[in-house]
Amino acid sequence: MTAPQRFDAAYYHRHYRTRTRVHSAAEVGRLASGVVGLAGWLGLELRAALDVGAGPGLWRDWFRRHRPAVRYRSTDFSPFACQAYGHERRDIAAWRSRERYDLVVCQGVLQYLEADAAADAIENLGAMSRGLLYLEAITRRDLAEVVDRERTDTAIHVRSGAWYRRRLQPHFVQVGAGLWAARRAGLHFYELEAAGR
Repeated sequence: MTAPQRFDAAYYHRHYRTRTRVHSAAEVGRLASGVVGLAGWLGLELRAALDVGAGPGLWRDWFRRHRPAVRYRSTDFSPFACQAYGHERRDIAAWRSRERYDLVVCQGVLQYLEADAAADAIENLGAMSRGLLYLEAITRRDLAEVVDRERTDTAIHVRSGAWYRRRLQPHFVQVGAGLWAARRAGLHFYELEAAGR
């Protein structure tokens, strides 16, 4: 089965519509509130947001309700998701917008890409970020210690957290809780606020 066919209606039904769903709208709403709240705390004005691998559009729905003035752009690799939920069809490993975004969301995408494609995707995320990146990618340690295997798609490329950090570090400072600050944003952190400071 090719990658676009894999992310079909059955995939979205299993992971977003049934008891095995990964995240509910309420959970993503709490996450979005926290991410946007932290951006405000850091003094980052959100004017433009990009959601890579937007799936059922839960972040978009939150932004429409709570931050309608933010220019929001959603993309996905799945033809089904693009048609069903109204996203642009883009492959983050090959696509890079000329625009930079105050917030980039990349939730549950990179683990599906082979190593070279994931590295290219990180380069593209770095080039498009001018503020914060919210990143969720399952690592080897997550599979062993954290994920609920009944709810989580484990047919992924398994890599270490160090693999991701090495490729993110040239572009971002790890803030924590999935947040990475673009180095070009010029945000300042106390020593204990960011990793490796």
